[in-house]
Amino acid sequence: MSANPHLSIIIPARNEENRLPRTLEQVAAFLDGQDFGGEILVVENASADRTGEIARDFAAGDGRVRVLSVGEPGKGGAVRAGMLAAGGAYRFMADADLSMPIDQIQRFLEPAADGFDIVIGSREASGAVRYGEPQYRHLGGRLVNTMIRLLALPDLHDTQCGFKLFRAGAAEILFRRQTLAGWSFDIEILYAARLRGCRILELGIPWHYRAESKVNPLPDAIRMFFDILRIRRNARRGVYG
Repeated sequence: MSANPHLSIIIPARNEENRLPRTLEQVAAFLDGQDFGGEILVVENASADRTGEIARDFAAGDGRVRVLSVGEPGKGGAVRAGMLAAGGAYRFMADADLSMPIDQIQRFLEPAADGFDIVIGSREASGAVRYGEPQYRHLGGRLVNTMIRLLALPDLHDTQCGFKLFRAGAAEILFRRQTLAGWSFDIEILYAARLRGCRILELGIPWHYRAESKVNPLPDAIRMFFDILRIRRNARRGVYG
């Protein structure tokens, strides 16, 4: 592994023993084809299956792979641990299901090199294409995003897509101020980024629906509402700087 990799790819993984092997193969193959150094951080997140063992076995054969363990469940806590442990000049979070083809990372790196602090994958921005998503899931996602836009981030159309790129400096500042460990962490990070004047680009991507999604729409939406109120309260208290 390069001491100062150009790109760190952070994969939060909880109970992902079935999908993780193929995902790691695809991510490693992507890095093989690049002319820059990269690393892969798998953040095992309170799994009850062989996720950690599979990740460590893969890391034993590929020096670019590191495995971290977070004892408490929560995707936000796993991403935070990976972002702060990463060494890359650019730090990319990727869902373990790879619902976005991994080669799309190249499209995130180009605007980041042009000065954007954060580039977020979007299923709603211009050029985005959704594959195989049931209509009821799309409608539910739009209702949730309407709430997010009304209460927190009016100019962003898809804050919850699991593919985001951060410049190292932005990642270090923002994730050190993160307080939420669950699904709403994306909103918190982007809200804090807006307060701090970070440049954010919403990038339309091809996205494939995975039936194994762990999102539980109604309970997660209710929890997200109260999390947004907490984020706004944190902002008034100066938590985000």
